Amino acid sequence: MDTLQSTLKNKGYKRIKFKISKTQHLLLKGKINGIDGHFILDTGASNSCVGFEGINHFTLLAADSDTRAAGAGGIGMVTQTSVKNNLKLGRWSTKKLALVIFDMSHVNQALQQYKAKPVHGIIGADILIKGKAIIDYNNFCLYLK
Repeated sequence: MDTLQSTLKNKGYKRIKFKISKTQHLLLKGKINGIDGHFILDTGASNSCVGFEGINHFTLLAADSDTRAAGAGGIGMVTQTSVKNNLKLGRWSTKKLALVIFDMSHVNQALQQYKAKPVHGIIGADILIKGKAIIDYNNFCLYLK
């Protein structure tokens, strides 16, 4: 009997391990534009995003946006955007990553209250859809095609 991992590998999926934080968030390591980062995997986030600090950290070309962000941290948050970025998660990658940039300090403050490490950003449904994601919670793996 084939395992989930071997079945998905045969179908062209790449396996990306994640960890569970003290706050029960799914944490991934990845690279944006070749630079290491730590991310929350958030199936409820419509877009992948980084904090304003990510502009310098990931050498992003940011542009102002009229769109306001909404999420667990509030509504009406000022945003910027950055397009055509490279994202690498494990052996899976894309060269057309569009990012929403906004103030993520509330996210990292909440993590710090639980003595959890801060994150650079969030991997959202845009990547999960693009990669035809399958999440294996039992084995702490994300599969992307």
